[in-house]
Amino acid sequence: MKGKTLTEGTPWKGILSFTFPILMGLLLQQLYNTVDTIVVGNFAGEAPLAAVGACGVLTMAFLALANGFSAGACVLIAQLFGSGKEKEMRRQASSSLLLMLGMGAVAAAAGIFVSRFALKYILATPDSLLLMADTYFRIYAAGLVFQFGYNIVAAILRGVGNSKATLYFLLIASGINIVLDVVFVCSLHMGVAGAAIATDIAQAASCFAAIIYMVKKYPLFRWKLKELTFEWPLAKLSLKTGFPMALQQFIVSFGFVFIQRAVNSYGEAMTASFSVAQKIETYMILPANALMTAQGTYTGQNIGARRMDRVITGAKHTVILSEMISVCVLTVVLVFTGPVVSVFGLGTEAFGYCTSHVRCVALCLIPFASYFPLLGLFQGANDALYSTFVATSALAVRAISTYVLQEIPAVGYHMIWWNAIFGWGIGCIITWVHFLRGKWKQKAGMTVVPQNLARENCI
Repeated sequence: MKGKTLTEGTPWKGILSFTFPILMGLLLQQLYNTVDTIVVGNFAGEAPLAAVGACGVLTMAFLALANGFSAGACVLIAQLFGSGKEKEMRRQASSSLLLMLGMGAVAAAAGIFVSRFALKYILATPDSLLLMADTYFRIYAAGLVFQFGYNIVAAILRGVGNSKATLYFLLIASGINIVLDVVFVCSLHMGVAGAAIATDIAQAASCFAAIIYMVKKYPLFRWKLKELTFEWPLAKLSLKTGFPMALQQFIVSFGFVFIQRAVNSYGEAMTASFSVAQKIETYMILPANALMTAQGTYTGQNIGARRMDRVITGAKHTVILSEMISVCVLTVVLVFTGPVVSVFGLGTEAFGYCTSHVRCVALCLIPFASYFPLLGLFQGANDALYSTFVATSALAVRAISTYVLQEIPAVGYHMIWWNAIFGWGIGCIITWVHFLRGKWKQKAGMTVVPQNLARENCI
């Protein structure tokens, strides 16, 4: 079985090399929604832009499930790869792949069914935006099976040390998305529906490209139809390992429901501004996010190889890398905030809100970058529930501070963006306390993947 091992060499070099393709892939993945936002804002208007933005929390929620459960499978694959158990890894990958495709189909049906209710009654989307937002999200949800499919294949590839391949799939998909956005929204004037259809087609392309590559590149994952088996114990193990990670990301998404409601209460200009600012914020935190993903694989492989010394050293190196990169991001953002925001075609009022929002979040990157990569270590060390606790605490503080402090006349709507320093500050403190106390090491020594599972459980 060929793959990249992270159990040898200088930790920071291996982590940085592994992180770069992940970061580029995340950047390309974000281009899906960003291109939608830019094209809709410039060619359809601010109201359609706000409608797409109003769906942001829902798209984040379903993406959280896809990312979280896939990350759980990645940890299992990485641990099996690190310990050289190829047969077990093949069975685990098969069960996880079928599980995620099934979950994707269910998620697509659920998203279409709950769309209007969630937008109207949970997110309190303004009536003027409701029809457009519902149209966008229903079409977007129809493509969720491809999103789940791509994420699980990408997770399997990362588990065996291949973080580069997914970059190429996403590059192709992003190109398709950009071209189709221009055709459907600009040329055919299909509005938000055109943007959603373009995204679905692009996601399908990345999913099929990833599956074809995995099957051709890795003989171990070249299943014949009868060999592609679903073993419930292994699927359950994947769910169990991924649940804390999915819960963590889902809580973050759900927590933004409360912040989105506060945003919507300030009118369409603030809703449009928040939509753009969230997109830019996502780009700013991508380096720390990519390092967290890499740290999870790095930790899983080294635990599988019984190299705890490398786990601790790698964690320290990752945090240093995260801070260095984030300082560079912070500097660039503060200098170019205006030109970047202007690309999205916001009105004067929304532009003012958005520039203030982006600059504030940029200043808050320092505490975020210092703790977020460590969550990957906890996930790879079988302590993912603590990552969930951190995410829950940070989001709770952000939401509570928004509602409480916005009542102060001198603060008001500024808490829409200043809540980040409170949430990320708390996350930083409790993460470092847990890391330095070292209780996660006890869980790192636990066996996650059973040595043998009965074949009679195949169906």
